This record gives sequence, C-alpha cells and structure tokens, in this order.
Amino acid sequence: MRAVLQRVTHASVTINDDRKSSIGQGYLVLLGCENADTEEDIEWLSKKICNLRVFDDENGVMNKSILDVGGEILVVSQFTLWASYKKGNRPSYLRAGSHEVTVPLYERFLEVLSEQLGKPVASGEFGAYMKVELLNDGPVTICMDTKNKE
Repeated sequence: MRAVLQRVTHASVTINDDRKSSIGQGYLVLLGCENADTEEDIEWLSKKICNLRVFDDENGVMNKSILDVGGEILVVSQFTLWASYKKGNRPSYLRAGSHEVTVPLYERFLEVLSEQLGKPVASGEFGAYMKVELLNDGPVTICMDTKNKE
C-alpha cells in the first residue's frame, strides 16, 4: 500500500457536484493499493498514521499525533500512486491493484483506521471521479509505502 498523508486544516471530496465528505483539522490520506497488499499492510499503515507525531505541541514542535489533537481523517482511493513513469511520457498503472482485490482492501483499511482513530473516518468513493479540496497545513506531506517499512 502506498499513502500520501497531508496534514490539513480542512478537506473535502465532491462527486458529481455533491459533497460526499468533509473534515476539519486532521489528515487527507490518498491511498493506493496493489494486489500484493495484505491485512498486515493495513494494520501497519493505519497504526503508523494514527501515531505519527506531526501536530504541534504547546512549544510549536511537531510532537503530537492525530489521536492527541482529536483530528479527523479523510481517505481517498488513488490508483495513480502506482504510476510507473520510467518509459515514455504516458504513465503505466500495471502495478495498481485490480478492482476485485483493492475494493475489499480499501474498505477494510477504512474499518481498521476508524477503529485505531476511535471515530468514523470520512472517505471518497472507490473508482469515482472525485474533486478533492484541501488546505494543506504547514505544509506537511508525507509519503508512505508498506513495502518500505525499514
């Protein structure tokens, strides 16, 4: 699994001119799955996201987690995180997981992340054309890959 995590003051997802989800302070997480992803990847990534200390403490030091600040999370599926751009100028998405594999992975990730966060996680709609709006706070943007844990 690959994720791009952005610390935001607010974020939202709109589908066909209808706002599906919105959050205040927290994370916008763009999530890309591949066929090789497992429950172990889901557990590791959700735990890492909830415990990552990138929110400011009283001294202005990034020392608090999203759990500490009571933040919210919006997760948007993003197969383009698996783009290969090495040959030519048109990206290849062969490593992006198949619909049959990644939809259950995405839904399970939302469940586990919600359990870790202790409240519901907002989401986009898998496979839909979405407009994502956000105000990146910092800016703080972190790329994660469950295959590069060390």
